[in-house]
Amino acid sequence: MIIDTHTHFYDPSRPEGVPWPGPDNELLYRTVLPADYRQIAEPEGVTGTVVVEASAWLDDNQWILDLAEEDPFIVGLVGHIDPARPEFRENLKRFSDHPRFCGIRCGGGYFDDIELGSFISDMRLLSECDLALDVLANSPQFLAIASLAREIPALRIIVNHTGHGPINGETPNADWTAGIREMADCENIHLKVSAVMEQSTKQPAPEDDSWYVLALEEMWSAFGQGRLIYGSNWPVCERAGSFKAALGIVHRFFDKKGSEASEDYFYRNAERVYRWG
Repeated sequence: MIIDTHTHFYDPSRPEGVPWPGPDNELLYRTVLPADYRQIAEPEGVTGTVVVEASAWLDDNQWILDLAEEDPFIVGLVGHIDPARPEFRENLKRFSDHPRFCGIRCGGGYFDDIELGSFISDMRLLSECDLALDVLANSPQFLAIASLAREIPALRIIVNHTGHGPINGETPNADWTAGIREMADCENIHLKVSAVMEQSTKQPAPEDDSWYVLALEEMWSAFGQGRLIYGSNWPVCERAGSFKAALGIVHRFFDKKGSEASEDYFYRNAERVYRWG
C-alpha cells in the first residue's frame, strides 16, 4: 500500500478559473484531477492520496472535499485556512468535522514571528480539533517550528518537501542539518520526504540513487522509522523529473531499510498523523 500525502488538484476550466498556476505556465496550467493522477500513480502501486491545498481560496476546500465524496482514492485533504485572522475559528469550524479534512498548511512566513497576532492560539485550536499542521518552510524557520512544537506538544506538525534542503550528491548543508536535528528532537514533528527531485541542485534532476542517498540518510538518522512520510508533490514534481523516477528513488531507499520501515514510510506514519476518516 502507498498513500501519496502530497498532491495538488485543480481545474483551470472552471468558470472561476484558478489563482495558480497562471496560463503562462506551460507545464502546470492544465486540468489535473483524480482521474489524471490515477493514470500515472496506480500502475506504480499508489492506493490513495492526501490532497494539499487546492488553492488559497477558502471555497476550494469544499471543492476538494466534494471530489473526495465522488472518489474514495482521495483519503484526505490538508486544506488552506489562513490563521492569525479573526475569521479563522469560524472557517475551521466549517470544515473540521468532515472525516476527510485532516488539517491545514501554513507557509514559512508565519514562523518568522510566531508571537504575532493569534497564531499560537489558532494552532492550539487546530490541535484541540485533532487536526494536523503541514508547514512549507526553509531552514531559517526550523527553530521557530520546533518552538511551536514544544509550546503545543499535542499538535502534529509535518514539515513539507524535506524542509527544502538542497540535494547535491554530497554531505547535506550544515544549516539544514542542524535545523533538521533541532526539529527531530520534538516528537510531534514529522518530515515529509516529498518533492525529492525538486530539491536537487542539478536540474533536470538526476535519477541516480547515489545523488540522493546522503541526504536521505540524514533524514533517516534524524527522524527515524516512525516520523518520515511519503509525498510526491504531483503534478508540480514534474518540473524536475517524472513521477515514476521520483517514487523509485525513495522506494529503493526505504526498501533497503526493511519491509516494516517501507510500510511505515509509505502509509502507516501518514495514517497515524493525518487520521483520515
